[in-house]
Amino acid sequence: MSPEDLQALPKVLLHDHLDGGLRPETVLDLAAANGYLDLPASGVEDLTDWFFQGHSASLERYLEAFAHTVGVMKTAAAIERVAYETVEDLAAHNVVYAETRMAPSLCLGEGLDRGEAIAAMLKGLRRGEADFGLPMRLIVDAMRQESDSVEVVQAAVALADDGVVGFDLAGPELGFPATEHREACDMARQGGLHLTIHAGEGDGVQSIVGALEVGAERLGHGVRLIEDIELAAGEVVTLGPVAQSVLDAGTVLETCLTSNIHTGMYPDVGSHPFGLLHRSGFGVTINTDNRLMSGITPTDEFVLAVEHHGFDVQDLELVTMRAIDAAFCDQATKDQVIERVIVGYS
Repeated sequence: MSPEDLQALPKVLLHDHLDGGLRPETVLDLAAANGYLDLPASGVEDLTDWFFQGHSASLERYLEAFAHTVGVMKTAAAIERVAYETVEDLAAHNVVYAETRMAPSLCLGEGLDRGEAIAAMLKGLRRGEADFGLPMRLIVDAMRQESDSVEVVQAAVALADDGVVGFDLAGPELGFPATEHREACDMARQGGLHLTIHAGEGDGVQSIVGALEVGAERLGHGVRLIEDIELAAGEVVTLGPVAQSVLDAGTVLETCLTSNIHTGMYPDVGSHPFGLLHRSGFGVTINTDNRLMSGITPTDEFVLAVEHHGFDVQDLELVTMRAIDAAFCDQATKDQVIERVIVGYS
């Protein structure tokens, strides 16, 4: 399959960070408009090169680049523009449904409160959906190294009827277990939001255990589950208790191939456990994570699955249908998206 063929296939994204997908041109425009003076480069090409984190080799270093994207997302107009352009950029790769996410607390400092930041995200997504025909929903993040997760959930729940569908814990996992935010996770569920928790990215199996303990329905990344699986000659021999429970429950993994390489989880795409987990029945999906920092598109991730993990069209259709089945939107939206997926793969 050529990249053009893969670009034409319908795609569903469950894990894409709003503040990790800005256009470099937009970063420059917003910095100029809002008086942000700390950009590390002044031209589009140089800024694009700086943002690329393929060399970072750790999650903590990879996350440092976000200081400049969130630095220009301090006004409602800036946030709305970023959200709108996200829809346009994803639609160009035939994404037929997506859930994007961001921590509203990162947008504070220029007069916005968390609710206003979330409302600006939703406004941009709605405008984009109307213009490009791509249904978009929002997952609200709290940063696990901070202590404001309850306040974040309160703001998110207040907009649950306007397009907020989920709550997430993002940021560095090591030393910041999900269980420290149990109250916020409970409040999210009680307020009608779904839970997806970053786990099994920057920390191992214990991070996944913590995410499941607070009620995670999906795992952001989750691929270090492989550390609870005994392998021989590249094949599964025995599943540990955590891996077995994830498999039995059909818990979906929001897999992000490229960013996992860039954060140093695996030395190259071929050594990533994505294909092995798929062949073993685990609920992997294909996601972009941070399009700016990893220099990728949704199509690029499909290309990697095909070229390095032996995926064919049937595999791509399976993970796409799995993603929409695990989506946090209403059933009517799911049904419409499923029809588009079926037509696109027929």
